[in-house]
Amino acid sequence: MLSKEQISEWFMSLQDSICNALEQEDGKGKFTEDNWVRNEGGGGRTRIVQNGNVIEKGGVLYSAVHGDVPDFLLNENLGVLTPKNTFYATGVSIVIHPENPMVPIIHMNIRYFEMSTGVWWFGGGIDLTPHYVVEEDAVFFHSTLKNSCDKHSPAYYLDFKKWADDYFFINHRNETRGVGGIFFDKLTQNQNVSKEQLFAFVQEIGNTFAPVYTQLMNRNKSKSYNESNKKWQLLRRGRYVEFNLIYDKGTKFGLESNGRVESILMSLPKTAGWEYDFTPEINSHEEKTLSFLKKEISWI
Repeated sequence: MLSKEQISEWFMSLQDSICNALEQEDGKGKFTEDNWVRNEGGGGRTRIVQNGNVIEKGGVLYSAVHGDVPDFLLNENLGVLTPKNTFYATGVSIVIHPENPMVPIIHMNIRYFEMSTGVWWFGGGIDLTPHYVVEEDAVFFHSTLKNSCDKHSPAYYLDFKKWADDYFFINHRNETRGVGGIFFDKLTQNQNVSKEQLFAFVQEIGNTFAPVYTQLMNRNKSKSYNESNKKWQLLRRGRYVEFNLIYDKGTKFGLESNGRVESILMSLPKTAGWEYDFTPEINSHEEKTLSFLKKEISWI
């Protein structure tokens, strides 16, 4: 039977390989490591890169935490729970904020959760947030994700793309955070799929990150930009901040389980902006980008 220790060890190795790939493509930025311990049990390795050739700020985080089930989970539909139940959660979380506004923001999180009651599941996702939507890049990104999903189930891509469209949605703005991707949560075994098969799918998604994002970095890192583009980048980063602080489940779980605040909030950009009632010029690239920030766009 696949153990939580085996899953956690693989997540650690994924953190290593992704950091190496990002450093190689960036050419300048180097990750610094901050090891931390959670008082209630467990800890993690936070790796941060700043002021690279391409990456202005980014984080690749590994964690494995355990202890008594947090109070907020006692209210979820997880069976009969008491405060004496314990949990174990491990995973890798990544957010990359580039310097050049023509390079998109990317996020990935893959995780495993189990409780002493025997309940367990996998969750995660990967999504792309361009400051300027480039249709060719969105098609490449979604095609790559579909290929990864199709190796494990023909239903995964469409099901998890819809889930991402719904999840990465800024309700108070009535717009998606970016061009979406895939999102899944509480995947557990049934008569058709085993724990080992679900873990293989999670590994597939994890291994998709570095090739797809380094390709996008390489495609866009040399594109020229001006102050107007940088201003727009700050506004789009502001939307990113709004989503992460208001809606993101990972942020909520980390804070409510007494996780390390610096690591949890590493997803926020170095700088962001808000401007009152900003309206882009008609027929501008900014206006076109906004037209793509909606659900149910078929990119492939």
